[in-house]
Amino acid sequence: MIVVTGANGQLGKGVVDQLLTRVPAERIAVSVRDPEGAKELAERGVRVRRGDFDDPATLADAFEGAEQILLVSAASTGDTALRQHRAAIAAARDSGARRVLYTSHMGANPASPFAPMPDHAETEAVLGAAGVPFTSLRNGFYAATTVMLLGSALQTGELVAPEDGPVSWTAHADLAEAAAIVLAEEGRFDGVTPPLTGAEALDLADVAAVASAVTGRAVKRVTVSDDEYRAGLVSHGVPEGQAELLVGLFRASRAGEFAEVSPVLGELLGRAPVSVRGVLAAALV
Repeated sequence: MIVVTGANGQLGKGVVDQLLTRVPAERIAVSVRDPEGAKELAERGVRVRRGDFDDPATLADAFEGAEQILLVSAASTGDTALRQHRAAIAAARDSGARRVLYTSHMGANPASPFAPMPDHAETEAVLGAAGVPFTSLRNGFYAATTVMLLGSALQTGELVAPEDGPVSWTAHADLAEAAAIVLAEEGRFDGVTPPLTGAEALDLADVAAVASAVTGRAVKRVTVSDDEYRAGLVSHGVPEGQAELLVGLFRASRAGEFAEVSPVLGELLGRAPVSVRGVLAAALV
């Protein structure tokens, strides 16, 4: 049986949808904090059980009978994320699963200024020491982030942000499909995968140009200092911790941490990955 955690979220749900096209539903189970939110999956024949990284006792039941477990990384950061990931990895190990998979990031790095990246690096270390075969999916940076960063730019005509660098933006749907392929074709990757990225690396000036082309509205890239950007976010009600996290994203991107473009995702999918243009067209038009 294949168990997928976080299956009420965008990535996890996408993985299950793709798995259902590749393996029988009775071989698929999900571990979710809110089983009510997974009713549609239950109706399709998927086993649904409550599993919460903050309540490790629930994970033994959620992981029962698992041959492979996909741990979708928590939305938290820092000590909270690491506590949750350690609990999930321990439960996966204790379940007797023969392989544990984890949704990591291409930028996993203990020294990164972008807070989630040290978390991913530490989680990979914990997973590697767990004594069970593992696969860490080094996912590209979610292309949906470009929609968030555009914000009100289509209305104001300006995409305002600190200096950045190229990012190999990658669509959720492609990463979900890739994870499903790796689960269905067990053993395709062992250990840490190569970066699973889109086919091009774009900075925000490029993103602004693509948004302009897709929508027909002029969007100009405007660069501000980190301090100006942070202050602007806080003045609009963004918590200081979240504002600092976003500034860290720009510091990491201009250091080139997300710039690598790898052919591996396209090879895995057997087609070209969805482009930023495709993501923005779907979201903005």
